[in-house]
Amino acid sequence: MTTADTTLAKPAGTARPARWRPPAGVLAAGAWLGVVALAALLLPLLPGFDPLQGDFTAPSAPPGPDHWLGTDASGRDVLQRTVAGARASFAVAALTIAVGLIGGGALGLAAGWFRGPVDKAIGFATDLLMSVPTLILVMIVVSLRGPSLPVIGALIGLFTVPHFTRVVRAVVLTLSERGFVQAARMIGTAPLRILRREIVPHVAPASLTFAFTATTVAIVAEGSLSFLGFGLRPPEPSWGGVIAEGRTTLGSAPWISLAPAAVLCLTVLALNYLGEHLRSPSPKGVRA
Repeated sequence: MTTADTTLAKPAGTARPARWRPPAGVLAAGAWLGVVALAALLLPLLPGFDPLQGDFTAPSAPPGPDHWLGTDASGRDVLQRTVAGARASFAVAALTIAVGLIGGGALGLAAGWFRGPVDKAIGFATDLLMSVPTLILVMIVVSLRGPSLPVIGALIGLFTVPHFTRVVRAVVLTLSERGFVQAARMIGTAPLRILRREIVPHVAPASLTFAFTATTVAIVAEGSLSFLGFGLRPPEPSWGGVIAEGRTTLGSAPWISLAPAAVLCLTVLALNYLGEHLRSPSPKGVRA
């Protein structure tokens, strides 16, 4: 049988399905976050990497072969300080997500499963916490305890707990009325076993999706605190701190502030874009 005969003999419904390809924006956002993360992890391991070391022969030098993003007023490399600032921001974001996900997840599960007085008590506590001015309280605590990544990350994470709680609670309320959960109850399955095997696996995707939003909140909050002087103490670099260091020389050396500000904005934009893409409904069809 010839090739042409074989082609004609194929049933009409057996066409090869086209592969789904992620949108270009998702690829670009993922690639940017990958580059920033790899730079923050790997570049500090290279010999000669020292964001605190100043080149006193080239203060406020513009971008060039020796310093790709220029130097600040003390001759410190802006690229190295931006990379080191990424480590600080990601560390705060990771601690924020851990606190918010564990605390908010546990409260959301309890509120959605037990309902009644438990739900009301948790709802009142979350409303009360959401009414507190976040940055002001964080600045007060940092002033008393001293600035450090664990303190800042834990405090920001505490204020994401109500939001995680509401997300998880909404999903649990919906799942508790589903047939597979009702069937597990009818056969006498222990509540903790139902939560562990039937509820948590369905809650995890929604929680992880919201984690992208919480990550952007943590990065922006840490940058704001550092810009206001309540973040890491100079000369320890953070994105907000590096931006603040260059605000007095925006006219003569704008690269000191603009370089970390651009990296911060692009990182937040990429996280928001990925979060929105994950929250959007899955495409019904496939793309060629």
